[in-house]
Amino acid sequence: MSFLFPEFELNRRAVLAGTTTALAGMAMGRSEAAEHAADGSWNLDDPAINLLTLLKFRADTSGADVISAFPGVAWAMVPNVGNFPLFKTFGIGASHIEEVPEGWRIYHREVLYYMDYNTGEILSEWQNPFLDRKVEVFHIANDPVNGVFRREGEGVLAAPYPYVAFGDEIIFQWSFFIYHKNEMPPKEYPLYSAGNYQQHAELWGIQGHKSDAMNPDITTAPSTTSWSRIGQFLPWMEMGNRPGNIVYHSHTYKLMCGAQELPRNILDYTEKNYAKYLESPKEWKDRTHNQSSYSVFKSIIDERRAAAEL
Repeated sequence: MSFLFPEFELNRRAVLAGTTTALAGMAMGRSEAAEHAADGSWNLDDPAINLLTLLKFRADTSGADVISAFPGVAWAMVPNVGNFPLFKTFGIGASHIEEVPEGWRIYHREVLYYMDYNTGEILSEWQNPFLDRKVEVFHIANDPVNGVFRREGEGVLAAPYPYVAFGDEIIFQWSFFIYHKNEMPPKEYPLYSAGNYQQHAELWGIQGHKSDAMNPDITTAPSTTSWSRIGQFLPWMEMGNRPGNIVYHSHTYKLMCGAQELPRNILDYTEKNYAKYLESPKEWKDRTHNQSSYSVFKSIIDERRAAAEL
């Protein structure tokens, strides 16, 4: 039973109890997997095996859509002041992958809601305790967030990916540390900018079973992902360059039976307000077109300024 979102666990049990296994009858047809499964080896230091394993955990090699849900919490850490719970959060990601010569493209979009920490209500405004006034809430809604899992090369998206393994458990451990010029510099956006540079880290742990990765008859495997993010105060919190960080702590669940596994209130709200995030993008756009919560917020502020609304 989930302590933070008990209705989520209850809903997952109800869906899965009435459903035959979502993995049955999926034909993989990948000779490399069959060969390694037959002799009992599964060398995760081999880039091809490493990549195939990650893809089964993260997506579906048949190209079908995969929907994931990531409930969690967000805290503020203020130097020399204290740590403060701010929000519950609930995110939805929709992806599919496509094989290309250099590896596999991932077509992805994601939405994350900020919710009242005590009631779980999805927020439209928030009483900022550090400013003692209300601010408008901007949920994360990034479309697209695409990339390419490369068969070889350099960088965090190139195989082989770092992992730990014990028995039947495999965990891919990814750490992304970001430091670049802020697209909202404080001189132009003093209310929304934490400084001239954006600095944050995202820490991932994608966990699944070796037996699923080795099984040539399935194209997608059940998995969970731990996701933590440490970053500056969010622009919409209107904190300017006050010292402090936001820490997100979530776990992502691949919904093997699709969006129907989402809590009813989350699904209803998404269908009404963010329906496209229940399926992956179908048109390929490279990473130069990717959106972040910062770029989306900046575009909204710029539009409001141009319309003399700010």
